[in-house]
Order: sequence, then structure tokens, then C-alpha cells
Amino acid sequence: MTSEELLAQADAVAANAYAPYSNYFVGAAVLTRDGRVFAGANVENAAYPLGICAERTAIGKAASEGVRPGDVEAIAITASPCGGCRQWLHEWRFERVWFRRADGSIAEYAADDLLPDTWDLPE
Repeated sequence: MTSEELLAQADAVAANAYAPYSNYFVGAAVLTRDGRVFAGANVENAAYPLGICAERTAIGKAASEGVRPGDVEAIAITASPCGGCRQWLHEWRFERVWFRRADGSIAEYAADDLLPDTWDLPE
């Protein structure tokens, strides 16, 4: 699947975001190695720290269906991921992270390039 195809799915789900405080609608779509796609949108809360980013919503949906770190291939996000989500992307071992920059161009990174000094699970 191309970055444009996966971003189109992220765009579609962004319309479902619950963002009454920021009015910032974000969507994310996770592509698994077996070809499934899990999409999620950001969900805000009046107590701001309790909101959830689109990336974590999509990863949570995948996890609830049995997907585990390393089972994922790529994620497309309609905006640059925050620092907390960059740790999630590292821990879930995404090979490719695509997101749309403010100018509309598509950025592509390996998850580890987005957050070079990460926390890892003990081996």
C-alpha cells in the first residue's frame, strides 16, 4: 500500500475526530504486515491530559484485535506525531511512518529516526 493510499484512510477517519476544544482533527491508519488497516481519530477531553491522539487510537484498535509490536508495517498520520506518540511508534516497531507536513508534502521516516533516544522494554 502506498503512503497516499494509507493517508487517504487517515484523512477519512480524521473527519470523525472528537475535537471540540482544539478543533484540530487528526486521523491515523495502521497497516499490519498481513494487510489489515486499523484507523483511528483523536478524542479530546475537557481534562486535556486525558485526551488520546489518533495514533494511539489506531494502535489501540489494532492491539484489541490481537496485533502486537512487530506485526505492524506502516502508519500514516494527517499531522506530525507528538513526542509521546513517537515513543509508541518506536515501541510498536513501525518500519515506516508517513505524515503530512504543514505544506502538504508527505514526510517518511523510520520510527527510530523520529525519536532517537527512546525507552526500550527490558530484554
